Amino acid sequence: MTSVDRPAAAPDPHPVPPGPHAEHAAGPHAHYGPHAEHAAGPHAHYGPHAEHAAGAATWPAGVAYPPVEPDRFTRLVLRLHARAPRWAVPLAALGCVGLGMAYALLSDPTHSDPDARPTCLLKLTTGLDCPGCGGTRALWYVLHADLPAAARHHFLFVFSLPFLAWLFVSWAGNRAFGWRLPELRISPKVIGGFLALWLAFSVARNLPWAPFTSLYV
Repeated sequence: MTSVDRPAAAPDPHPVPPGPHAEHAAGPHAHYGPHAEHAAGPHAHYGPHAEHAAGAATWPAGVAYPPVEPDRFTRLVLRLHARAPRWAVPLAALGCVGLGMAYALLSDPTHSDPDARPTCLLKLTTGLDCPGCGGTRALWYVLHADLPAAARHHFLFVFSLPFLAWLFVSWAGNRAFGWRLPELRISPKVIGGFLALWLAFSVARNLPWAPFTSLYV
Protein backbone atom coordinates (compact mmCIF):
# COMPACT_ATOMS: atom_id res chain seq x y z
CA MET A 1 0.00 0.00 0.00
CA THR A 2 1.51 3.39 -1.03
CA SER A 3 0.77 6.89 0.14
CA VAL A 4 -1.03 9.33 -2.13
CA ASP A 5 1.28 12.24 -1.21
CA ARG A 6 4.59 10.41 -1.86
CA PRO A 7 5.28 7.56 -4.31
CA ALA A 8 6.89 4.41 -3.06
CA ALA A 9 10.67 4.22 -3.28
CA ALA A 10 12.13 1.78 -5.75
CA PRO A 11 13.61 -1.29 -4.08
CA ASP A 12 17.39 -1.29 -3.67
CA PRO A 13 18.89 -3.72 -6.24
CA HIS A 14 21.74 -4.52 -3.84
CA PRO A 15 20.41 -4.31 -0.31
CA VAL A 16 22.72 -4.62 2.66
CA PRO A 17 22.47 -8.17 3.94
CA PRO A 18 20.65 -8.38 7.27
CA GLY A 19 22.38 -9.62 10.31
CA PRO A 20 24.29 -8.44 13.37
CA HIS A 21 27.17 -7.12 11.20
CA ALA A 22 25.05 -5.17 8.70
CA GLU A 23 25.82 -1.83 10.35
CA HIS A 24 29.58 -2.48 10.25
CA ALA A 25 29.46 -3.62 6.59
CA ALA A 26 27.65 -0.45 5.54
CA GLY A 27 29.73 1.89 7.72
CA PRO A 28 28.85 3.92 10.82
CA HIS A 29 27.48 6.83 8.76
CA ALA A 30 25.36 4.86 6.28
CA HIS A 31 21.92 6.20 5.34
CA TYR A 32 18.91 4.15 4.46
CA GLY A 33 15.69 5.05 2.77
CA PRO A 34 14.63 6.72 -0.46
CA HIS A 35 17.28 9.46 -0.12
CA ALA A 36 20.21 7.12 0.58
CA GLU A 37 21.73 7.65 -2.88
CA HIS A 38 21.85 11.44 -2.45
CA ALA A 39 23.34 11.12 1.03
CA ALA A 40 26.06 8.78 -0.18
CA GLY A 41 26.95 10.97 -3.19
CA PRO A 42 26.73 10.50 -6.96
CA HIS A 43 29.78 8.23 -7.06
CA ALA A 44 28.73 5.81 -4.34
CA HIS A 45 29.20 2.11 -5.02
CA TYR A 46 26.66 -0.55 -4.26
CA GLY A 47 26.87 -4.27 -4.57
CA PRO A 48 29.36 -6.94 -3.49
CA HIS A 49 32.33 -4.49 -3.67
CA ALA A 50 30.74 -1.74 -1.57
CA GLU A 51 32.71 -2.78 1.52
CA HIS A 52 36.04 -2.40 -0.31
CA ALA A 53 35.03 1.01 -1.68
CA ALA A 54 34.02 2.19 1.79
CA GLY A 55 37.30 0.91 3.22
CA ALA A 56 39.31 2.81 0.58
CA ALA A 57 37.40 6.00 1.34
CA THR A 58 38.13 5.79 5.08
CA TRP A 59 41.90 5.14 4.66
CA PRO A 60 43.76 7.51 7.02
CA ALA A 61 45.41 10.45 5.29
CA GLY A 62 49.15 11.00 5.49
CA VAL A 63 50.08 7.30 5.69
CA ALA A 64 53.17 6.46 3.59
CA TYR A 65 55.15 3.30 3.15
CA PRO A 66 58.67 3.36 4.58
CA PRO A 67 61.45 3.68 1.97
CA VAL A 68 63.09 0.45 0.86
CA GLU A 69 66.63 0.18 2.16
CA PRO A 70 69.19 -0.66 -0.56
CA ASP A 71 71.24 -3.82 -0.20
CA ARG A 72 74.95 -3.85 0.61
CA PHE A 73 76.15 -4.06 -2.98
CA THR A 74 73.95 -1.13 -4.03
CA ARG A 75 75.19 0.93 -1.09
CA LEU A 76 78.78 0.10 -2.02
CA VAL A 77 78.24 1.18 -5.64
CA LEU A 78 76.57 4.41 -4.53
CA ARG A 79 79.42 5.22 -2.13
CA LEU A 80 82.04 4.55 -4.80
CA HIS A 81 80.14 6.68 -7.31
CA ALA A 82 79.84 9.55 -4.82
CA ARG A 83 83.54 9.47 -3.91
CA ALA A 84 84.93 8.83 -7.39
CA PRO A 85 86.36 11.78 -9.32
CA ARG A 86 84.59 13.13 -12.39
CA TRP A 87 86.99 11.46 -14.79
CA ALA A 88 86.58 7.95 -13.33
CA VAL A 89 83.54 6.90 -15.39
CA PRO A 90 84.92 8.18 -18.75
CA LEU A 91 88.23 6.51 -17.95
CA ALA A 92 86.47 3.21 -17.24
CA ALA A 93 84.55 3.48 -20.54
CA LEU A 94 87.78 4.27 -22.38
CA GLY A 95 89.36 1.23 -20.74
CA CYS A 96 86.57 -1.01 -22.07
CA VAL A 97 87.10 0.37 -25.58
CA GLY A 98 90.84 -0.20 -25.22
CA LEU A 99 90.28 -3.80 -24.16
CA GLY A 100 88.17 -4.41 -27.27
CA MET A 101 90.88 -2.95 -29.51
CA ALA A 102 93.55 -4.99 -27.77
CA TYR A 103 91.55 -8.17 -28.25
CA ALA A 104 91.12 -7.43 -31.97
CA LEU A 105 94.85 -6.78 -32.38
CA LEU A 106 96.04 -9.82 -30.42
CA SER A 107 93.54 -12.34 -31.77
CA ASP A 108 94.00 -11.27 -35.44
CA PRO A 109 90.52 -12.41 -36.56
CA THR A 110 91.50 -12.17 -40.22
CA HIS A 111 93.52 -15.41 -39.90
CA SER A 112 91.37 -17.32 -37.39
CA ASP A 113 89.21 -20.31 -38.29
CA PRO A 114 85.45 -19.78 -38.73
CA ASP A 115 84.72 -22.01 -35.72
CA ALA A 116 87.41 -20.51 -33.49
CA ARG A 117 86.27 -19.51 -30.01
CA PRO A 118 84.58 -17.20 -29.32
CA THR A 119 82.46 -17.51 -32.42
CA CYS A 120 79.06 -16.39 -33.68
CA LEU A 121 76.45 -18.92 -32.60
CA LEU A 122 74.15 -18.09 -35.54
CA LYS A 123 76.90 -18.60 -38.12
CA LEU A 124 78.14 -21.76 -36.40
CA THR A 125 74.69 -23.38 -36.45
CA THR A 126 73.16 -21.99 -39.68
CA GLY A 127 76.07 -20.72 -41.75
CA LEU A 128 74.43 -17.29 -42.05
CA ASP A 129 76.03 -13.97 -41.23
CA CYS A 130 74.48 -12.28 -38.22
CA PRO A 131 74.06 -8.47 -38.10
CA GLY A 132 77.42 -8.15 -36.32
CA CYS A 133 79.46 -10.68 -38.29
CA GLY A 134 82.66 -9.13 -39.62
CA GLY A 135 82.72 -6.36 -37.03
CA THR A 136 85.86 -7.61 -35.26
CA ARG A 137 87.69 -8.05 -38.57
CA ALA A 138 86.53 -4.59 -39.66
CA LEU A 139 87.94 -3.14 -36.43
CA TRP A 140 91.25 -4.94 -37.05
CA TYR A 141 91.49 -3.40 -40.53
CA VAL A 142 90.54 0.06 -39.18
CA LEU A 143 93.35 -0.16 -36.64
CA HIS A 144 95.70 -0.99 -39.52
CA ALA A 145 94.36 1.97 -41.58
CA ASP A 146 92.87 -0.29 -44.27
CA LEU A 147 89.43 1.28 -44.63
CA PRO A 148 88.41 -0.47 -47.91
CA ALA A 149 89.01 -3.90 -46.35
CA ALA A 150 87.20 -2.82 -43.19
CA ALA A 151 84.19 -1.63 -45.21
CA ARG A 152 84.24 -4.89 -47.13
CA HIS A 153 83.73 -6.83 -43.89
CA HIS A 154 81.19 -4.51 -42.24
CA PHE A 155 80.31 -1.31 -44.06
CA LEU A 156 77.81 -0.01 -41.48
CA PHE A 157 80.35 -0.43 -38.67
CA VAL A 158 82.89 1.70 -40.52
CA PHE A 159 80.19 4.23 -41.42
CA SER A 160 79.07 4.66 -37.79
CA LEU A 161 82.58 4.87 -36.28
CA PRO A 162 83.03 8.67 -36.69
CA PHE A 163 79.62 9.34 -35.10
CA LEU A 164 80.30 6.96 -32.21
CA ALA A 165 83.73 8.49 -31.64
CA TRP A 166 82.32 12.02 -31.52
CA LEU A 167 79.54 11.00 -29.16
CA PHE A 168 82.10 9.51 -26.79
CA VAL A 169 84.48 12.48 -26.98
CA SER A 170 81.73 15.04 -26.35
CA TRP A 171 80.29 13.04 -23.45
CA ALA A 172 83.66 12.22 -21.85
CA GLY A 173 84.96 15.78 -22.26
CA ASN A 174 81.88 17.22 -20.63
CA ARG A 175 81.89 14.67 -17.82
CA ALA A 176 85.61 14.74 -17.02
CA PHE A 177 86.70 18.30 -17.84
CA GLY A 178 83.49 20.28 -18.24
CA TRP A 179 84.04 20.93 -21.94
CA ARG A 180 81.04 22.36 -23.78
CA LEU A 181 81.51 20.55 -27.06
CA PRO A 182 78.70 20.57 -29.64
CA GLU A 183 76.52 17.55 -29.03
CA LEU A 184 75.35 15.34 -31.84
CA ARG A 185 71.56 15.46 -31.90
CA ILE A 186 70.10 12.27 -33.36
CA SER A 187 66.34 12.19 -33.77
CA PRO A 188 64.30 9.00 -33.30
CA LYS A 189 63.55 8.98 -37.03
CA VAL A 190 67.27 8.88 -37.85
CA ILE A 191 67.82 6.05 -35.37
CA GLY A 192 64.87 4.13 -36.82
CA GLY A 193 66.18 4.65 -40.36
CA PHE A 194 69.62 3.40 -39.36
CA LEU A 195 68.17 0.29 -37.73
CA ALA A 196 66.06 -0.38 -40.84
CA LEU A 197 69.17 0.02 -43.03
CA TRP A 198 71.07 -2.35 -40.74
CA LEU A 199 68.30 -4.93 -41.05
CA ALA A 200 68.28 -4.62 -44.85
CA PHE A 201 72.07 -4.95 -44.90
CA SER A 202 71.89 -8.06 -42.69
CA VAL A 203 69.42 -9.67 -45.08
CA ALA A 204 71.21 -8.61 -48.26
CA ARG A 205 74.57 -10.01 -47.17
CA ASN A 206 73.04 -13.50 -46.90
CA LEU A 207 71.38 -13.58 -50.33
CA PRO A 208 72.97 -16.23 -52.59
CA TRP A 209 73.01 -14.08 -55.75
CA ALA A 210 75.50 -11.65 -57.18
CA PRO A 211 76.35 -8.90 -56.26
CA PHE A 212 75.13 -9.75 -52.73
CA THR A 213 77.53 -12.66 -52.46
CA SER A 214 80.38 -10.14 -52.26
CA LEU A 215 79.04 -9.01 -48.86
CA TYR A 216 79.32 -12.49 -47.34
CA VAL A 217 82.08 -12.71 -44.75
